[in-house]
Amino acid sequence: MSFIEEGTLLWKPSAPWLERANIETYVKELEKRTNEQFPDYASLWQWSVTEIEQFWESIWDYFDVTSTTPYDAVLTSRTMPGAKWFTNAHINYTEHIFKQKNNDDPAIIHCTETRQLAEVSWEKLYNDTAQMQHTLKELGVQKGDRVVAYVANTYESVVAFLATASLGAIWSSASPDFGTQSVIDRFSQIEPKVMFTIDGYTYGGKPFDRTDVVSAIQKKLPTLEATIVIPYLQKKPDTSMLMEPIMWEDATSRTNNPILTYEYVEFNEPLWILFSSGTTGRPKPIVQSQGGILLEHYKAVSFHVDLHRGDRFFWYTTTGWMMWNFLVGGLLAGSTIILYDGNPQYPHAEFLWELAERTKMNIFGTSASYITHTMKSGISPKETYDLQHLRSISSTGSPLPPEGFAWCYEHVKKDLWIASISGGTDVCTAFILGVPTIPVYAGELQCRGLGAKVESFSDDGRAVIDEVGELVLTEPLPSMPIYFWDDEDGSRLHDSYFDMFPNIWRHGDYIKITNRGTCIIYGRSDATINRGGIRIGTSEIYRAVDHVDAVVDSLIVEIPDEDDSIVLLFVVLQQNEQLSDEMKQSIRAEIREHCSPRHIPTHMYAVDDLPKTLNGKKLEIPIKRILMGHAVADVVNKDSLQNPDALDYFIQFAETLSK
Repeated sequence: MSFIEEGTLLWKPSAPWLERANIETYVKELEKRTNEQFPDYASLWQWSVTEIEQFWESIWDYFDVTSTTPYDAVLTSRTMPGAKWFTNAHINYTEHIFKQKNNDDPAIIHCTETRQLAEVSWEKLYNDTAQMQHTLKELGVQKGDRVVAYVANTYESVVAFLATASLGAIWSSASPDFGTQSVIDRFSQIEPKVMFTIDGYTYGGKPFDRTDVVSAIQKKLPTLEATIVIPYLQKKPDTSMLMEPIMWEDATSRTNNPILTYEYVEFNEPLWILFSSGTTGRPKPIVQSQGGILLEHYKAVSFHVDLHRGDRFFWYTTTGWMMWNFLVGGLLAGSTIILYDGNPQYPHAEFLWELAERTKMNIFGTSASYITHTMKSGISPKETYDLQHLRSISSTGSPLPPEGFAWCYEHVKKDLWIASISGGTDVCTAFILGVPTIPVYAGELQCRGLGAKVESFSDDGRAVIDEVGELVLTEPLPSMPIYFWDDEDGSRLHDSYFDMFPNIWRHGDYIKITNRGTCIIYGRSDATINRGGIRIGTSEIYRAVDHVDAVVDSLIVEIPDEDDSIVLLFVVLQQNEQLSDEMKQSIRAEIREHCSPRHIPTHMYAVDDLPKTLNGKKLEIPIKRILMGHAVADVVNKDSLQNPDALDYFIQFAETLSK
């Protein structure tokens, strides 16, 4: 793999790109509205984070938000936490989805490991949502009730969510690959009234029956009054072990000619509850508002994803990751969303690229790890698939290295807009994103999102440019949590984001903002390697190690020592490869050249697998704490991992280390 210098110019938008971009239409209207000029994205962003109230009011007007009552104030005060937006406005998220209803394009295209594509019209989506709303009403679901879902990434899951939100009830979902206790840890905190579930799922061609898990979950949710079952493995699954199940077919055929009605809720009332990964304790129940999410997703999918009516928008995700919620938000633009449930490399390693061709995909959303894995596998999608409709690749989950950017242009398509983005479950969006009107530089995220005052702070709280610092938001954002569930005094929320810099959101990542406004994420700030006074983000080391072809994945941790520290590197190798002295020398050489001699690992070890969260993120901090002698139960919840057995190696290693 050839080394690409960070900041290398890879792409510039041509005139057709600029003419087509949604943000250009918005700017023209904004200039008329404000009598100001915005000659470039930088000036537009600066205005949006300075004149915050004017900016978000312009978003409200531009997207013609429907409210049954006028709002009193756009923003009561610029305080964090506690900012109140569009007070006294009453809206409904689902209503705004169906404002886009049309007969020209499908609303949803969905696919599972069977490879069979199915298209769903806007009319069917509306009718099924209305039917499900009717059923939920019969079950007594009202505004503020919690409805949970243990479901796969399928069409039915979207219907269930939209019906829930239409009633002003509060949605929360978990993926069926979550273990029993992991689901109970989440759902038991919020006391749900109704649960949606599937009978099982497939992954890598293998079926996984989950009816016994669902039964165990039901028994731990005393407030649960009904369970609606979505067939997946079987057309008529055995539900004999479940308490009073209602089958999906029955729940969507209760009435003739259903009409969808809307329960209007105050702008700052809950839409859904998302959960943190829960690797180090009970998952945090993050509550976000109907209005805050509505405005943020309108802005993000229209200006930063550049979705148009009829576009086909895909993101590889599960219902346990916030990107599922973000993907559903694509319907706000009148686009077609593409759902895939299953292993991204089944039935073959290039299946998602095949899916892109078959669905005429316009926006391909994935993780940085998927791109780097595809790159190391020697796959070249452009040689096999017709990707003429593909305009953009977006990636998130971890920093995309410069080589990942270059691979997309070389092996996918030359005229391609690459948008590496960063945000989080905490805000259910990205606050550093792309925009199709400015250049793409290798390894750099194009821009800070409109309305998101992202800054890089030094340890003493100064905003810095071209220096690595803490990623902070110094002004409120509408999709920030309105609160954590059952956190009456707000202490848990405060400790999560506001304990380092008073009244300023500290996100927990290291970032550098360049003098041209692009951004580089260096990984979690509490996982940074700091040797001899030189601090470096883990992503930089992973990038260097990735240049050794035999390495599939890696994890690095720094353990404090009496004198300085020891740095341990764990690598997963290609099949039949061994961590020989020669390979160690190659790894050292790459780190020395691309990072610094000070950050060469003290020791290296080959492992079969690296433990990761259910959303695929490496366990850097829990592994570090385990190796420092902390009790495993105090630093990691095994039920929050997709591969808990991988943790056993590190537990045994810690015992050896302590001796």
